[in-house]
Amino acid sequence: MIFCFTNFTLKISVYVVLIICTYFHNIYTHIHASLITHIYKYITTQQNRKQREKTMGTLYQEPPSLLQDLKVTVHSSSLVFPSQESERKSMFLSNIDQVLNFSVETVHFFPSKKDFPPEVVAEKLKHTLAKALVPYDFLAGRFNRNPKTGRLEIDCNAAGVGFVVASSEYTLDEIGDLVYPNPGFAQLVCKTLGYILKPDDQPLGIFQLTSFKCGGFAMGISTNHATFDGLSFKHFLDNLASLASDKPCLAVIPCNDRQLLAARSPPQVPFSHPELLKIPHGQESNLSVFEATQEDLAFNIFRLTSGDIATIKEQAKATSGAANNANTRITGFNVVAAHVWRCKALSCGADNNMERLSTILYAVDIRPRLKPPLPSSYAGNAVLTAYATAPCKELAEGPLAKLVEMVSEGARRMTDEYARSAIDWGELYKGFPHGEFLVSSWWRLGFAEVKYPWGRPRYSCPIVYHRKDIILLFPDINEGGDERDSGVNVLVALPAEEMKKFQSLFHELLAA
Repeated sequence: MIFCFTNFTLKISVYVVLIICTYFHNIYTHIHASLITHIYKYITTQQNRKQREKTMGTLYQEPPSLLQDLKVTVHSSSLVFPSQESERKSMFLSNIDQVLNFSVETVHFFPSKKDFPPEVVAEKLKHTLAKALVPYDFLAGRFNRNPKTGRLEIDCNAAGVGFVVASSEYTLDEIGDLVYPNPGFAQLVCKTLGYILKPDDQPLGIFQLTSFKCGGFAMGISTNHATFDGLSFKHFLDNLASLASDKPCLAVIPCNDRQLLAARSPPQVPFSHPELLKIPHGQESNLSVFEATQEDLAFNIFRLTSGDIATIKEQAKATSGAANNANTRITGFNVVAAHVWRCKALSCGADNNMERLSTILYAVDIRPRLKPPLPSSYAGNAVLTAYATAPCKELAEGPLAKLVEMVSEGARRMTDEYARSAIDWGELYKGFPHGEFLVSSWWRLGFAEVKYPWGRPRYSCPIVYHRKDIILLFPDINEGGDERDSGVNVLVALPAEEMKKFQSLFHELLAA
């Protein structure tokens, strides 16, 4: 009996041990599997992060053979006058126009088209310009100082715009990448007619038609910024295309009444306007909005695809700050500007002072914000400088959505009352926008969407001059599509050490 009991006990003991071993084995297997899963997830996350770092914000590579001398020969220079006489008058310029007395240069590239060889386009463009200068009589005028007020005005005297015909020894394909800001593109724009006109008789607009050996051509346009802002220049191009197509009416009838943005009398400035800098009396002629630096600058172009931008927007939406604030507009511009702001602020300054305040500036169209709204066809400058300011520490540690919210708030601040206050400020103090840097966006102006009789441009772009206090956003080539749906190129020029920091932050923060 004793033996049988012992044997039975032994069997039970073995059975219990097996159960215990199985139990612990299962626990071990579960832990092991869970650990493997976590390790796999970690490795995958890191790999995805690295992949995002590589793919998002890809650096735009300089073309291997960049033609900087396009071998352009000028064949003729002339003036184009309005096709109809109009009453001579002086055009009032608003305080916004007054501070934008500098040239803006753009180039519009067109592939060859059998029915429109360059010589035919040149002749048609010349006649079309003459027609366009009737509704845009101010463009054919000259700057003048009002003897009573000392204000800059335009004498609408029908003195004409410049028209230059030139040719390049290269084909359009040989020039290569049109998106990359080639310094040689400056040869496609005429800045002055100093060799045929006196300094005080320079036109406010000059058009240059440069043909390429392939039959393609470039339309280079230089206009004084006091004549147009981005939207009104787009309307001008739409009207130019409409007239060239012999359509019965203009695409947009321009509103030339710049008194709509005159300062109030007396001026009323209820806001402090930290985004504006007063000019010391007597130094007005020695300063401009943004000066080109004498420093040696490195420059890079960071390309964000439409997919990249959608991803950044989702990152902003995923954070609680944006989700809880219905007023925050998570737009493509706002997320790109917020990201660029953080990178720029944290890359400049050798002392890494995290308490330093950083201010981003960007333009806001005030046409729909005024009461009553300004006509969308207003032909002058109707943009004011919005701003956002934050300590570098907040920019470094805060979620992306917080930065997007601040950029959104800067635009939302631009109410009718604020805009009128800024215009009146300019009447009292004479000053310029003031901040760490300006984001200048050509991204969605739509210049490449204008349809001329000879087709849409293959690409339209500004002539770029590198400045460390201006970060440029410009579109990618979007063959056959809507420019507004394309990605964006971010052009940054900084001293070499700051550029290294900026580049590192640009990729790391996108991948976070």
